[in-house]
Amino acid sequence: MSKALFLHCSPHGAHSHGYSLGKQLLAERLPNHTLHERDLTAEPLPPIGTEYATALTSGQADHPALAVSETLIRELEQTDALVIATPMHNFTVPASLKLWIDLVLRINRSFASTPEGKVGLIRDRPTLVLVSSGGFHQGERARQPDFLTAYLRQALLTVGIVSVEFVYLEGMVFGPAAVDSALTAAHATVTGLRFPG
Repeated sequence: MSKALFLHCSPHGAHSHGYSLGKQLLAERLPNHTLHERDLTAEPLPPIGTEYATALTSGQADHPALAVSETLIRELEQTDALVIATPMHNFTVPASLKLWIDLVLRINRSFASTPEGKVGLIRDRPTLVLVSSGGFHQGERARQPDFLTAYLRQALLTVGIVSVEFVYLEGMVFGPAAVDSALTAAHATVTGLRFPG
C-alpha cells in the first residue's frame, strides 16, 4: 500500500490552518495512502551537537549519534508522497523544520558529493508544501521577502526530490474573512494541481 508522510511544525499544532488544510487535502487527494504524521513542534528533534558532528565525519554509518537522522531519512524513503505544512518565520522556515532538514541532508546517505555538485540519493516523490504567513510575500501585495521557497526547494532537491509544489496561505492575521479567503484560494490552487501526479 502507498504511504504518505505529513510533516507539520506550526506552534498552533492541530489548531493551525495549515495543518487543517493539509489533513483535508490528504483525505481528498491521497485517500488510499497510509499516513504517517510527524509533528516537529510537539515532538521536537534533538539539537545537533558535537557527538553528531563527529559521527558525521567519522565514516561510521551505524554510529549511535546518527540514529535520529537515520530514522528521519527512512521515514522519507518509505513514503510515496510528502506533504509539509509550515509557517513562515522571519522570512524562512521555522527552526523545527530547519533541524529536520539538517538531520535529513546527510552526506553519503541522502546525498553524494561529486565534482559537479551534490547529487540526491533519495528517489523523487510528489511533494506539496503549504506555507502559512501573517503577511504577504507573493505577488503585488508582497511586503516582505520570501527566502523560504527557494531554500526549501533547494534542500529537497539536494536529496533528490524535484516534484515540489508550493501553495500559500497569506494574510492570516487580518481577520476571519481574510483567513477564509486564503483557505479557499489555497484549496482551489491545490485542486488545479496534478498532485500527487
